[in-house]
Amino acid sequence: MTIAVPSYRSYIDKTHNALAISQLVTIKSVIERYYLENHRYPPDSEAEWKAFTSNLPNNGKDPWDNPYVYTNIANAGPGIMGRVRADKKLNPINTQYDLYSKGKDGVTKRQVSNKYSLDDIILARDGRFIGLAADF
Repeated sequence: MTIAVPSYRSYIDKTHNALAISQLVTIKSVIERYYLENHRYPPDSEAEWKAFTSNLPNNGKDPWDNPYVYTNIANAGPGIMGRVRADKKLNPINTQYDLYSKGKDGVTKRQVSNKYSLDDIILARDGRFIGLAADF
């Protein structure tokens, strides 16, 4: 039991992470299609994003039943840079929009290298990286 339970938990965590990555890829595709059709990224106000996510996998919720977090950077005003996700040097990790899951613990911080963000599943470098924040 002492070996089986931790192994099983590790397997479940890896499965949830893989599912979140897959869902982020799908959501990214939907966002990009929206951009092509509307010449702008989807709005990120709570009501509009909630309506947008109703057509997404699991209604826009990650494997831990938390909503995916989306921030429209491209269409936002000058104060947006204080809200976007950043790397360990506080450089923004995206230029168009942020999209991520808060991960298993449901807690996150702006800086992806923060200990509370390491389990987040993130989209970074404008989609060139999608995965665990600890691997970024």
